[in-house]
Amino acid sequence: MSQSVDNIKPSYPLFLEDEYQDMLAKKRDDFEEKHPQAKIDEVFQWTTTEEYQELNFQREALTVNPAKACQPLGSVLCALGFEKTLPYVHGSQGCVAYFRTYFNRHFKEPVSCVSDSMTEDAAVFGGQKNMFDGLENAKALYKPAMIAVSTTCMAEVIGDDLNAFIGNAKKEGHIDQDYPVPFAHTPSFVGSHTTGWDNMFEGIARYFTLNFMEDKEVGKSGKLNLVPGFETYLGNFRVMKRMMADMGVDATLLSDPSEVLDTPADGQFRMYEGGTTMDEIKDAPNALNTIMLQPWQLVKTEKFVKNTWKHEVPKLKIPMGLEYTDEFLMKVSEITGKPVGAALELERGRLVDMMTDSHTWLHGKKFALYGDADFVMGLTKFLMELGGEPIHVLCHHANKRWKKEMEAILASSPYGADSEVHIGKDLWHMRSLCFTKKPDFLIGNSYGKEISRDTLYKGKEFEVPLIRLGFPIFDRHHLHRQTTLGYEGAMQMLTTIVNAVLDRLDDETRGMQTTDFNYDLVR
Repeated sequence: MSQSVDNIKPSYPLFLEDEYQDMLAKKRDDFEEKHPQAKIDEVFQWTTTEEYQELNFQREALTVNPAKACQPLGSVLCALGFEKTLPYVHGSQGCVAYFRTYFNRHFKEPVSCVSDSMTEDAAVFGGQKNMFDGLENAKALYKPAMIAVSTTCMAEVIGDDLNAFIGNAKKEGHIDQDYPVPFAHTPSFVGSHTTGWDNMFEGIARYFTLNFMEDKEVGKSGKLNLVPGFETYLGNFRVMKRMMADMGVDATLLSDPSEVLDTPADGQFRMYEGGTTMDEIKDAPNALNTIMLQPWQLVKTEKFVKNTWKHEVPKLKIPMGLEYTDEFLMKVSEITGKPVGAALELERGRLVDMMTDSHTWLHGKKFALYGDADFVMGLTKFLMELGGEPIHVLCHHANKRWKKEMEAILASSPYGADSEVHIGKDLWHMRSLCFTKKPDFLIGNSYGKEISRDTLYKGKEFEVPLIRLGFPIFDRHHLHRQTTLGYEGAMQMLTTIVNAVLDRLDDETRGMQTTDFNYDLVR
C-alpha cells in the first residue's frame, strides 16, 4: 500500500492512485449493480428541468435533505446557556450522540449532554425507572447546579410524563426536593430545532418564575432582558453585550452559551463555563422589558413573558443589517432612556461607508438563500439594502404568517420584485430552483455544497457557488465565532458576501488571453 508513516495522505489524493481506483472499480462491479453511466447522466439532466421541478414540488410525504433539525437539538443548546447546567435528554442514547456530534462538528468543542438510554423495555413499560437512575447518576457524577430535561421521539410516542417522573424521582429520594430540574417536552416529529429552544427556555422560565411572582415588579431592577433564541454565532452574544455596554444599558442575555462553547486550550477541561445564572433568570420579571432577538422562533416564550412577567415585548425584527439594527437600538434607547451614543453612531457610519464601497459589485446580483425563519428574514432585508436580489427565499419550518410578512418585506423594495418565498420546502426543492431559475449565489449552511456541486456537474456556466452563512457549518473552521447581528455583524456578512462575489469574478476571468482582460488587480 502507498501509505507509510513517513508519507500519510488523506483520502484525496490517496484514492486517485491506481490501487485504490482498481479496488473501487471492483467494488462497483461486484456489489453495486450500477446503471450505465449514460442512463445516470440522462436521469441527472432530467432532474434539472422544469418538468422535474413541477413533480418535485408536488411531494407531500417525503423530505429530501431537510433544511432544519429536530426539537431536542435546540433544547440542548438552550440548556447549555445556563450556568453549571447539564442538558439531560429522556430518550434513546443514539439521539444524544447525534446532538453532541452535531454541535461538536460545528463548534469544534466538546459538548456535555446526557441521556437515560431508553431501550426496548422502556418503550413498552415507560421510562420512569430510567429517569430515576439517570437523574441520580448525572447529579452524582457531573455535579451540575441544574439539570434541564427534554425528550426524544420515543418518550413522546409512548406518552412519558416528565412532570410526574421528575416529581416521583424527588419523592423517592433520587434527587433532593429543592434541586432544580426544569423540563420541556420536545417531540422531534413536530416543529424544529428552533421550536425546541423555545420550549426549553419557556420551561426554565416557568420553573423559576411562574409560582414566584408575588414580589416581582416590572422595572424594579432597571435591567433589560434579551432572549437570543437558537443562536450559534458566538460573536452575536458578545456583540450584544458590547452594544449594551456602549449605551450604558444593564442588560441580561437569558441563555448565553458563548463561554462553554468556546473554552480555551490551556490544559483545563471545563464542563461548565459562564452562562446565565439562576439568580438572573429568577430576577428577569423585574426587568424594564424583554426583547426577543429572534421573535419568529420564540412564540411560546413571548406568550409566557407577556402573560406571566407582564412585559410588553416590543414588536421588532431580528437586529440584522442596517435598518433592523437601527430599529433595535432606538427601541432599547426608548425603553431604558439611554442614548444610542457616539460609539455606535460611528460604527453605523462605517457600515454605511462599507455598503457604499461594495454596492457596485453587489447591485443586481441574484441570491438564493435558506435557513431559520428570523435569520432568513434579516438576511433577505440586508441583501436588498446592498442592492442584491434574493430571488429564492426558503425556510423549511416557517408558517404562513411568516411567508406573508416575508412577501411584504420583499414587496417594499424593487430588489424583491422577482422573488419567490417557499415554506415547508427542503433542499431538494432548492436544488430544482437553482437549475430552473439560476441565482448567481446560494447562501446557507454546509448542506448547500451538494447543490453547488450538482450545478457544476451540469456545466461550469450552471454552477451556483455556496456562501456559507447559517447553521450548521461543518466544513469550514471558526465561522461560528463570527457575528451576524448589529452593525458589526452586517460588516462581517458584507465582507463575506462581496469577497465571494469577487472570488467568483477572479475565477471566471483568469483565463490566459481569453478572459483575463477583466482579471484586475484592483476591484
